[in-house]
Amino acid sequence: MTKTPALEPTDTDDSDAEALDGGPLELEDDETDEDEDEDDAPRSTYLPTAPAQRGLVPYKPAGLPVPASGLGDLQSFLRAAEAAPMLSPEEERSLAIELRDKNDVAAAQKLVLSHLRLVISIARRFLGYGLPYADLIQEGNIGLMKAIRRYDPDRGVRLMTFAQHWIRSEIQEYIIRNWRIVKLATTKNQRKLFFNLRQLKEDSQAALTNQEAQRIALTLDVKPKEVLDMEERMYGQETSLDAPSDQDDDNFSPSDWLSRKSDEPEAMLEEEDRQRLEGEGLSRALAALDPRSRRVIEARYLHTDAEGNAKPVTLSALAAEFGVSAERVRQIEKLALKKLRGELAGQDPF
Repeated sequence: MTKTPALEPTDTDDSDAEALDGGPLELEDDETDEDEDEDDAPRSTYLPTAPAQRGLVPYKPAGLPVPASGLGDLQSFLRAAEAAPMLSPEEERSLAIELRDKNDVAAAQKLVLSHLRLVISIARRFLGYGLPYADLIQEGNIGLMKAIRRYDPDRGVRLMTFAQHWIRSEIQEYIIRNWRIVKLATTKNQRKLFFNLRQLKEDSQAALTNQEAQRIALTLDVKPKEVLDMEERMYGQETSLDAPSDQDDDNFSPSDWLSRKSDEPEAMLEEEDRQRLEGEGLSRALAALDPRSRRVIEARYLHTDAEGNAKPVTLSALAAEFGVSAERVRQIEKLALKKLRGELAGQDPF
């Protein structure tokens, strides 16, 4: 087979890939063999040569289209990908069948190596997001391996057409996760706006007008408010809540200006009314008790020290005060609490 010149893969319609597998709705982690053998030293194995002696036979790795070593930088990887042979439709189908029926790892490797040009081409389209080219290619390789794992050669579609949707989806997910500290797109419409808003804007430096937002919303089948919200997210600046502010000499951080809901005037008034009503209800419930029961409840639950901290009186002290046993004081306390709960439950605070 003669080596064909490296050609840039052409764009094909995503509907072919989506029609086959429905798109990467639920991506599963590929089970790949990592770090199979990173040593450069040749491996050896014992083979029987004669009944009386055994000789060492050097291990010869199978010939690969691309050398497994010497790819330390991006340029070396690009050159190796360019040198990888392209497969004919018959060779591609044969390798895919070997992988599907026999789980042939060598066949999967050849399919991956022959489609690295496609990964590089798709990754190049996303360079405008400020992320390293090598990282984009790496994520695209993951998408390619997922596509090869799910590829069915009996569908009559080339692997390139099927794989480009998976490659692009994996790269887009990586960009969304790493473009900002705060994730910008979490829904389907937000993802659609994130990757198309800049291309659809008439002036990338100017803010969107309502008319332009409506036009973009109609094009992408989203709401105009979602378009304006995504523009604010994409072009707004991130502010750390803990970073000191330079607007004054005190160097307060934005988190210092955050208030609790309980400190708002309405919440404070509601809390005061609640405490007043509870106090009035408790006073009425205590008034319904007999003097000894009321004294036990006040001493056990409402007594405080000089600093205002709760300090319940012991059962022994109350027993000495009333001239009864501590067990009798405990029984009085139990009956008083039961009657007190009944009184509070029957009250209407309003």
